[in-house]
Amino acid sequence: MRLKTVSLLAGLAITSLAFTSGIGPATAAVQPGAHAVRQVTPSWVNSATVYEVNVRQFSPEGSFNAVTAALPRIKQLGTDVIWLMPIFPVGKLNAKGSLGSPYAVANYQAVNPDYGTDADFKQLVDTAHSMGMKVVLDWVANHSAWDNPWVTAHPDWYSQDGNGNIIWPAGTDWTDVADFNYGNPAMRQAMIDSMKYWVSNFDIDGYRCDAAGMVPTDFWNSATSQVNQLKQLWWLAEDQNTSDLLLQAFSANYNWSLLDALNHVGNRDSIAYAVSGSVANYPSGTYPMNFITNHDENSWNGTEFQRLGNAVRESAAITFLTPGIPLIYNGQEIGMNHQLAFFEKDAIDWGSNPGASSWSAFYAKLISLRKNNPALWSGAAGGKLSFIDTAATSVLSFARATKTNRVLLFANLSASAKRIHFRVAKSQAGSYFKYSDGKRIKLAVGKTAQVRIPAWSFVIYSSASAK
Repeated sequence: MRLKTVSLLAGLAITSLAFTSGIGPATAAVQPGAHAVRQVTPSWVNSATVYEVNVRQFSPEGSFNAVTAALPRIKQLGTDVIWLMPIFPVGKLNAKGSLGSPYAVANYQAVNPDYGTDADFKQLVDTAHSMGMKVVLDWVANHSAWDNPWVTAHPDWYSQDGNGNIIWPAGTDWTDVADFNYGNPAMRQAMIDSMKYWVSNFDIDGYRCDAAGMVPTDFWNSATSQVNQLKQLWWLAEDQNTSDLLLQAFSANYNWSLLDALNHVGNRDSIAYAVSGSVANYPSGTYPMNFITNHDENSWNGTEFQRLGNAVRESAAITFLTPGIPLIYNGQEIGMNHQLAFFEKDAIDWGSNPGASSWSAFYAKLISLRKNNPALWSGAAGGKLSFIDTAATSVLSFARATKTNRVLLFANLSASAKRIHFRVAKSQAGSYFKYSDGKRIKLAVGKTAQVRIPAWSFVIYSSASAK
């Protein structure tokens, strides 16, 4: 659930960028406090791409079994991590629409019977694991459905007004959910125990935590510490405002700054600033999740085609090369240009787009590029970011590099083809594969290189091929 857009992480320092012909990256980064115990990020995240599944809309059946059946296709795409939107029973009291929101949880230790059984869900997880994939659950800690048993059994676990009435989250229109009272220790422990349940009984691999910044950071610090004693999970916060979430509890958060900049894709400087912030605003080892769409963006703000127009492909490429971890939302890989209803049944039509195969090939190649080039990996495993001076104000140019691997991106943010020139620095010299055709090129130190970029397109050079 997204409350508002942001341009920079609140409370984190970022050095100013000189938006001239040469854009320099910010280098400031917040470090954990002396007493914080840094979250350990599982190594399987390093080269991963996340695939988000909206179980309700994924198939006509809207079932776990339908997702399990699709795992070979999702695996073939190259994605490694399945993030499932909330799988719990949906509240009916004060529900919105005919089916209610998946984020109105009626029971934290049960599966939605519309999706299947416990055994069906366990089969999904086990099948994913047998294929080398991980499963991340969507956790809703800020609020529950009004007909969650906790409302009746423990009204003191919820926020109340001056008359003792339980309230929905302040400052929102989320009238279908009741706000939790995190001043209650028993409520906190019940929430943590419920998170443990899914690790102990189903062996899940991580949590994407909804509205994480609306929940006290000290709760997340305690919850992640306790749950990780069972198994080291990957923790993703739906947040980009609360800086201290990254100091201990979470490895990653949302890169809304980059999305907002891409939605104004013609502005090279704002995109460069957001790309730079993907490093500057993050403590060592942490990083953002980069995306051009997800369930909220698709349903409420428009499809990527409605928002980005002719720049969908290059915007997607930017999210894969910007420091962080990339996300694909179900349907994105077939070029779906349809806003899925949030509170109603609205199944994805997987056969509706005649160009689906070209989109699947497009995303599979980006995923392969990321896997094969460690410079593009997440957090501390990835390469250093530097911007390339091309003197072209409508071209975003940057490099990612480790000691042995380099990737260069040139993205044309305009409706006309561009021919750019840049002087090859020592860190950029070497042999590369051209992303477009796999041909070899060499860049020599001190020489001037020339790159032609079609309108609303991109050119990538990489030490390792995308295939």
